[in-house]
Parts: sequence; structure tokens; C-alpha cells
Amino acid sequence: MEALRVATAQPRWQTLRKAEYAYAFGGNPHGPPIILVHGLFGALSNWDATLHALGDQYALYVPLLPIYEKSSVEPSLEGLLRYLLAFYEGEKLPPAVWMGNSLGGHLALLVARQTPQAVRALVLTGSSGLFEEGMGNTFPKRSSRDYVAEKVRFTFYDPRHATPELIDEVYQIVTDNYKALRVLKIARDAQRNFVGPWLPEITTPTCLIWGLNDTITPVAVAYAFYRLLPNAYLAFIEECGHAPMMEQPERFHAALLRFLQELPL
Repeated sequence: MEALRVATAQPRWQTLRKAEYAYAFGGNPHGPPIILVHGLFGALSNWDATLHALGDQYALYVPLLPIYEKSSVEPSLEGLLRYLLAFYEGEKLPPAVWMGNSLGGHLALLVARQTPQAVRALVLTGSSGLFEEGMGNTFPKRSSRDYVAEKVRFTFYDPRHATPELIDEVYQIVTDNYKALRVLKIARDAQRNFVGPWLPEITTPTCLIWGLNDTITPVAVAYAFYRLLPNAYLAFIEECGHAPMMEQPERFHAALLRFLQELPL
């Protein structure tokens, strides 16, 4: 007799909004905290696979960065850094693992430099700060959907991950004057904010998980981070672009769990 298949509820994010910040929470509220920081065109959905993979063991927090919406937060790395620290201090969290993709990795490094006591470990994937080949310094005045689609596909090794829904999300951002201006200001500030000179000061355990086919922050960037960070571990994922946690979630989270399980208590 065939066994009955019991449907289990998928883990979900819970969104909480405070006066100075907003964030999503998921996972085990009693587990060690991991703070997930998305990139310039990122969103909460970027971390869905991480919630599925780590939610039983870890408390997962995703600060909802005010990159696009109307906000009093200055569209700069300093403005976003203050926002992240307001979240961390406001929630009274213990030292956490800070994990960032692209611009999120750049911001996690800034947190580790300014407030090292907040950081138990770092996980960087496709991080900016040394080199990045992105949308560029300007958007075409009349950005076509085809142009945006090409740039979104550029993020992945397998262009099928650039779904119509994802392309539409980015298209709506770059064709909205207010949103596009905020994105450009942050992107330009990130390009000016070169982390190389002070990376050797970051002694925090750092896991670098990189797509072997990343064309935005190529393999050479991963090796540069590895050389400059004194306490770094480096893992590459084949057939993978700029967002490994989305494109190769099983391999990404396997490498991540190996690193987390070896961290000192």
C-alpha cells in the first residue's frame, strides 16, 4: 500500500516594521542569528532558499534596505550602514554572522570595520568593494525592457533564472526616475568606496562563496578578497554566476554549513 504523502508547510518570512527600520524574520527564534544583506537590485526573495536550508537551526534576519522607496535614509553606503546598525542595535542582537551578496557583502564588510563586536563571522558572495561590472554609471534615458532583460541575464550563468517576473521588477525600478536616481547614487558611492587598503584589518572569520562564472565580480575578485583578508576561506561553485544562493542553492548552502559548523562557539 502506497504511503500517504503528508503536506508540510513551507517556512515563511515575517515582516516587522519599526520607526527607524524594517526587517523580515524567519527560522528558529532560539538559534544563532544570521543577518542577510541583499544587493542593489536584491529583494527578500533572494534569501528564500536560505530560509529553507538553514531555518531549522538558525534565526534569520533580512534588513529591508530602503534603496528604492521614498525614505529619509541617505542613498549612500554611509546611509545604509547607519540603517543596518540601527536595526542591529534596536533588536539587541548578540554578535551575528553577517552574510551579504554583491552590495550586501560590501555593507557587511563596513559593519565589520566600524562595529566589529557586532560580527561573529562574515559570509561574502559576489561582494563589491574591489571591482564590479554592473549596470554602469548611467541608465539609458529610455531604458528598454530588452536592455534590462540583457543586464538581468548577465547576473546568472543559466539565463533561465532571469525570469520575466525578475526582469519586470528591475525594469520598474530603472524606469522610475526617483528609484533610478537613488540606485545610481548608491552605485556610484560603492564604486568610490574601495575596501582594499583596510581589508587586512578585518580578522573576523570570513567565508567567500563565489560563482565560478560570475561576470559581475569575476573569479579574480574572489582571489583578491582571499589574499587581503587574514582569516578567509574560499569556495567556488561551478556553473554559477553572481547570485549563488539563488542559482545553485544546494551547493551554496552545503559550503555555507561547513563553514558555520566549524565556527568556534
